[in-house]
Amino acid sequence: MAELEALRWERDGSIFDLVLNRPAQLNAINRQMLLDLAAVCDTVERDASLKVVTLTGEGRAFCAGADLRTVREVATDPQKWEEFIRLWHRVFNRIEALPIPVIAGVHGMALAGGLELTMVADLVIADEDAKLGDQHANFGLVAGGGGTQRLPRLIGLRRAKELMLRGQWLSAREALEWGLINRVVSTGRLRESVREMAGQLATLSGSANRTVKMLANRGMDLALGDGLELEIRAVEEHMRSADCREGLSAFLEKRKPKFS
Repeated sequence: MAELEALRWERDGSIFDLVLNRPAQLNAINRQMLLDLAAVCDTVERDASLKVVTLTGEGRAFCAGADLRTVREVATDPQKWEEFIRLWHRVFNRIEALPIPVIAGVHGMALAGGLELTMVADLVIADEDAKLGDQHANFGLVAGGGGTQRLPRLIGLRRAKELMLRGQWLSAREALEWGLINRVVSTGRLRESVREMAGQLATLSGSANRTVKMLANRGMDLALGDGLELEIRAVEEHMRSADCREGLSAFLEKRKPKFS
């Protein structure tokens, strides 16, 4: 992968650690960050040995949203605006569709576009001092990075409307109560906790986790009967995998499985 400008990354075995790296701008999302995220997706999609991606932010915040300098540059030109927002959607859709779990670790704040970024992760851990919210309404704006569609699906229509219409922020504890995140950890333990979760997932079956993620994501857009049929076909295929054979053998032999 070519050198990235707005991100930093490293690999530890089957774990791919990704860090938003525009700390002076509170990791605000500009066009370059989107292009860098697309390059990361290329790498993850091609590497079948990877099992988990972690996503955190450098500096004082996870992500404060879209870079308003970029927004101001393109907002008055319909063609430029459409190109920018469609790039945003393509990249976020790819992150959401990555075949392996993505764990986001939130500290400081995840606002507006930063909140939308957490929505395309599979699991979210937040520092107890973190704030999450959609502040578009406070400035006469509308979430355009997927928030109006993903947020109701994630936390329910009533709460999503309240969050977006009022432009409010939630504490980490409130975000947990609302179902916006999975876990809250004490200040100073965020990256450690993200790594612990990633390490635990990396010991499990990559094949099973890929299948679970695919079924859960695709099933959200299907009628129940169609989703169940998809499950039947996908599980049937998984049952022929090496990981499934190893898991069944380990269960019968009363030992811990060793997945490929």
